[in-house]
Amino acid sequence: MARVDRRRPKGTKPNAGVAKTPARKPTMAPAIEDTMFFPRLRRHAKWMFVFLALVFAVGFVGFGVGAGGTGIGDILRNNGGSSGVPSVSKARKQTVERPRDPQAWRDLSTALQTDGQTEEAISALGTYTDLKPKDADGLRELAGLYLALTTAKQNEAQQVQLEAAFAGASQSFPGSLTVKGQTIVDNKIGKAVNAESSSKVTALLTAANSASLSAVATYQTIARLQPNDPNVQLELASTAEQAQNAEVAIAAYERFLVLAPDDPNVPIVKAQLKQLKKQVSASASG
Repeated sequence: MARVDRRRPKGTKPNAGVAKTPARKPTMAPAIEDTMFFPRLRRHAKWMFVFLALVFAVGFVGFGVGAGGTGIGDILRNNGGSSGVPSVSKARKQTVERPRDPQAWRDLSTALQTDGQTEEAISALGTYTDLKPKDADGLRELAGLYLALTTAKQNEAQQVQLEAAFAGASQSFPGSLTVKGQTIVDNKIGKAVNAESSSKVTALLTAANSASLSAVATYQTIARLQPNDPNVQLELASTAEQAQNAEVAIAAYERFLVLAPDDPNVPIVKAQLKQLKKQVSASASG
């Protein structure tokens, strides 16, 4: 038998018919997609999209957005169960059942504050302090409510003035123009808007001033209960200054300097005291 020559012809190599693909050289240039912000964000931070989706979902469900129903926010504001604050209706019922119980009135004040009813909260806390007249913490909270009401009324007055200003150009002119005693322009709309806004602003500023004076009186009561507390004197002075009661503010600042001569606030207090005395002197001479 003829022997089969298993040797390959010279010059031939295995897979010679298949052209080799040259190896790709590594490159430091980023792919075009990697340089685009949103594709890169989608690929590298998909978890962030999931997280944001969950946050928005929980927010919409929890606070009842778009559902027309009651959300967690409504429960916290109105019922107060999760925060330990009783509802207004429940707290009010307790004051009817126990009218001489100071804690019932303080709970009602807390519930009203949570519900944003500052004036009613002041009334309830005032009853509490009448029942416990030596509770300095209760009095301090009452003073804080008076100051909050002062700010709210002042802000309302400013809002009324702005609304009146935008009601029309007539706000820049008097309600009527006269020449030699004869009315030539009678701006009835401007007069009506001016009168209404002026009445509202006057009422709001009167309420703000009354609340401010009540805050000063409340801090004076605290100062009588704690005559040796320099912080009370600072609070009284600051409140009196806001109420434009310079005499009370000066007396409180001077008392503070006696009680706390080494306090870090002494330089500031001395400067403020000097300014207040200068104002009082100018008012007296004027």
